[in-house]
Amino acid sequence: MQSQWNDADAEALTAHYAAQGIARELALRVYTTRLLGADPRLVLHGGGNTSCKTSATDLVGDRWPVLCVKGSGWDMATIEPAGLPAVKLDGLRKARHLPRLSDEAMVALQRSNLLDPAAPNPSVEALLHAFLPHTYVDHTHSTAILSVVDQEDSEALCAAIFGRKLGFVPYLMPGFALAVAAAEVYEQEPEVEGLILDKHGIFTFGETARASYERMIQFVSLAEAFLVRSGQRDWPEAALPAALATPREIAPRLRGAIAWQRGPRTIDRFVSDFRTSPSIQKFVVHPGLADLAGRGVSTPDLAIRLKPAPLVLPAPDATQLDALGPAIRERVAGFAAAYREYFERNNARVGGTKTMLDPMPRLTLVPGLGLFGHGRTLREARVASDCAEMWIEAVMGAEAIGTFRPVLPDQLFDLEYWSLEQAKLKVGPSKALTGQVMIITGGAGAIGRASARLFAAQGAHVALLDLDRTGTEAAAREAGNDSIGLACDVTDRASVQAAFAAVIDTYGGADIVISNAGAAWEGRIGEIEDARLRQSFELNFFAHQTVAQTAVALFRQQGMGGVLLFNASKQAVNPGANFGAYGLPKAATLFLSRQYALEYGADGIRVNAVNADRIRSGLLDDAMIESRSAARGLTAAEYLSGNLLGQEVTAEDVAQAFLHQTLAASTTGGVTTVDGGNIAAALR
Repeated sequence: MQSQWNDADAEALTAHYAAQGIARELALRVYTTRLLGADPRLVLHGGGNTSCKTSATDLVGDRWPVLCVKGSGWDMATIEPAGLPAVKLDGLRKARHLPRLSDEAMVALQRSNLLDPAAPNPSVEALLHAFLPHTYVDHTHSTAILSVVDQEDSEALCAAIFGRKLGFVPYLMPGFALAVAAAEVYEQEPEVEGLILDKHGIFTFGETARASYERMIQFVSLAEAFLVRSGQRDWPEAALPAALATPREIAPRLRGAIAWQRGPRTIDRFVSDFRTSPSIQKFVVHPGLADLAGRGVSTPDLAIRLKPAPLVLPAPDATQLDALGPAIRERVAGFAAAYREYFERNNARVGGTKTMLDPMPRLTLVPGLGLFGHGRTLREARVASDCAEMWIEAVMGAEAIGTFRPVLPDQLFDLEYWSLEQAKLKVGPSKALTGQVMIITGGAGAIGRASARLFAAQGAHVALLDLDRTGTEAAAREAGNDSIGLACDVTDRASVQAAFAAVIDTYGGADIVISNAGAAWEGRIGEIEDARLRQSFELNFFAHQTVAQTAVALFRQQGMGGVLLFNASKQAVNPGANFGAYGLPKAATLFLSRQYALEYGADGIRVNAVNADRIRSGLLDDAMIESRSAARGLTAAEYLSGNLLGQEVTAEDVAQAFLHQTLAASTTGGVTTVDGGNIAAALR
């Protein structure tokens, strides 16, 4: 590992922050914190922490010695000065001589000493930083260090690698007790330049930001060199089926298996992120993969991201796809049962005060293929995958020099269910569609874009499909929430299947499909060309059938139901003059929705349609509005507001109807009319 310190970059950042009134020592702390945070081999996603001791002025102008320490949950890679809240140092250091300090009291002590009462909570390891005398203190969960400390003889190994340069602190859960123990180790050996925290990570310190940072790089490099020098053990490989199922075949089945039935009609769904690489593939062919996984995570901090251990699937045989779904469900059920037993055993140990989190895995290993990270959002799934890659690196390093022996799973319980760690994951309550994935055809049009915005705001990840790839990508950016835009010709079955495959590759599956794409052609039905009528049927009926067939096949693979919605039309029940080429296939599509509701209700698939009229869009553009108005002897304004409410109906109104149908858990085979009121088009 090489130092990334650059004098010019450091000076540029200090000058940038000096213009904002930020002291040089804090600016340099931000600089080196970002250097550490930029390397996933050191810290990941809110992990690790840094600090500096300086002085600062409070709200009434008094100046205090302070500890500027990373705020809980801040990401070191992107930290700003605000992410290092100032805490009165004397108040923290007085706690050093207390006989004990509860977690609640520790948090209260830290918050009561904040200079800015609105600042984020200081790190749970703030006291450890405060009890050390050094100006700068750095803490990481280096994978190389973890490979060394996740051993039965970790203390002896550390002595052989680092000599007397680093003190050794036996494993303790983060908090007051660990802070006191670390301070005592330092006070017994005040010449050390850092501390090893067994099964946890490494601290380094110094009087300058550069010294503390480069000591971290130095000692991690020594650990890396030791692993290269001593890691001579071959990595064994298990036999695999001659033909392996693909990640795309596994993902929907796995996604359905890990969905958690939280209530009679409430399913918490997860998004999946597949990863593979030469090192991941090497790891997952180990014949003892289940044993390695069962030993737990490489550092306790990962318990909140990955649970105490990953799920391991059987090697997926491509010739036994029918058995794949049941095999996956059996493994998931076993994982969930083991998690419940782990929870109940440990909850009894701590007095029965905890409430069980969902028992589903956050990491799944697939022999021969790779890994799936799982999360309630795509970001959470990717975080799990990132953590998994570093876990694999630590385990392989540990096995190369000895035997991977991390903290025992029961010891992880205290951290996994520690309120101070769970607080890192709190981002507010889940939204109605959190964990769900939506596909919408005609995604670049007005209704598609409006629906994408609305569903994304409700927590769904949205995949927008359209011939216009540029338009769908723009609509996806507009919707946000890690939505994607794809090119798709819905009249081409291969194109539809490719688009659905891309959605599976990105999210692991889908839950809601809105078949929305369409176009309108005018002409008297007795005079329109056969080619034009057939063209309309291809897009306005057969394309809906293709999308529906593909959606239902995916829903049934997942085995947790689904929502299939159609954009029908007022024309389906109340034909308009010169509009038969559009109304006829739309009428067939309305019937199609009811046929799907009839035949797939037993699979938990709900199918409904929206009957909209006169929505200003790409289909009903200005030219079409003028033509339809003229056919009725109306002005454009009269045409658009010609309903009982006397108002123009918008794409956003249609999106609201789709959302209503999605959330109406007991409704299928229904039609929702969105036209401002048109008795002639009312269903009987």
